[in-house]
Amino acid sequence: MTQKELYERIVSGFLALPGMRDLLSENVTVRARALTPQEAIGETERKDYPILTGKDVMIEAEYKGSFGQAFTDAPASFSGTLKEVLELPFETDAHARGLLIATINAVMGSMGLCDRMVHCRNDGPKRCGREAAAYVKTRYGDPRVALIGYQPSFLENLTKTLTSVRVLDLDPGNVGQTRFGIVVGDGASEREAAIAWANLILCTGSTVCNGTLVDYLDTGKPTLFYGTTLAGAAALLHLPRLCFADMD
Repeated sequence: MTQKELYERIVSGFLALPGMRDLLSENVTVRARALTPQEAIGETERKDYPILTGKDVMIEAEYKGSFGQAFTDAPASFSGTLKEVLELPFETDAHARGLLIATINAVMGSMGLCDRMVHCRNDGPKRCGREAAAYVKTRYGDPRVALIGYQPSFLENLTKTLTSVRVLDLDPGNVGQTRFGIVVGDGASEREAAIAWANLILCTGSTVCNGTLVDYLDTGKPTLFYGTTLAGAAALLHLPRLCFADMD
């Protein structure tokens, strides 16, 4: 699947939802804005989450009182109708893709078609890492895990729980650095080798915003997509999603 095909499939699936085309004719406003790190994640014990280091930004869309978020390196603000969002050039514009994904999360959440669209805050990310590692251990035993996207709480807990873990990232500031005893690999040049090595892939759902999600859809390996960004798209694409936000 190409990136163009990915976004076409997401939009066509979204438009095929019951009653969705009727909403396009309504004068309904979608508001999206970039969140500050404190708004997005709150006060966390550790300070090395990507959203706190300034590499990526969380944007948030509001639709009829429902909120949906997207983690992106191309934040943008927007106010307009749902029809206008779907007419943005998301196939070529990274800013438009973030707006599209956040909006889909907000709209589908308002319809009860997806959940956990808002990032956990304060001690939530720390708990999420523990829960994710426990989930993998319980259901998969001790697999070789390729973690796609540097999520420090995930990596810390996976390395404590499992024997073999690799991590890849696209941020040059992380690549080559040692984190919890693991050297962060390059998410582009080392992708194929990591996939071949792994028994299980944990892939950040924010890959839907930069289009690299397509690299992890047909790997032939069990793959779990984690986080809130992929909430709506995971439902539309029938992708397994791992997220412990709002688990209380």
